[in-house]
Amino acid sequence: MDTPYIPGQTEGDESLLASVPANLVQSIRAFRVGELQEEAARLGQHFLYAHCIAGATKQQVLGIIAESFQFPKGVGKNFDGLRTTLTDTMFQAGAQTGFLVVLEQLPNTQKFDKEARETLLDVFRDAADYWTDKNVAFRVFYSFE
Repeated sequence: MDTPYIPGQTEGDESLLASVPANLVQSIRAFRVGELQEEAARLGQHFLYAHCIAGATKQQVLGIIAESFQFPKGVGKNFDGLRTTLTDTMFQAGAQTGFLVVLEQLPNTQKFDKEARETLLDVFRDAADYWTDKNVAFRVFYSFE
């Protein structure tokens, strides 16, 4: 008798992320936040989550991300500060087991438009590249408003 499919359930040691490269930035699509959080815990990786819909400007969105990730004050001021924190600062904090990041409901406002969203995602792509060189998983899943 076949076992029915249960979302998020994996057989044996098979990972929910088995078909997902270790270092990427992609739309959340069929993944559910709760399942990703459970998988991060199972893999011993850091789970970083930010629900960004309340941000109307670049600074507000960066502030939400910095606060949600419990980054030091001031990190949410600009893209460069976020990039440095996601890479060098986290590397200097000690050995890292991996990161699973969810940026949910990135807004689409006059002051945080498509260009700003793409720049933000580029910061996370740069971080994914950085961690690839260190052989540390850094997966980012995002959704738009």
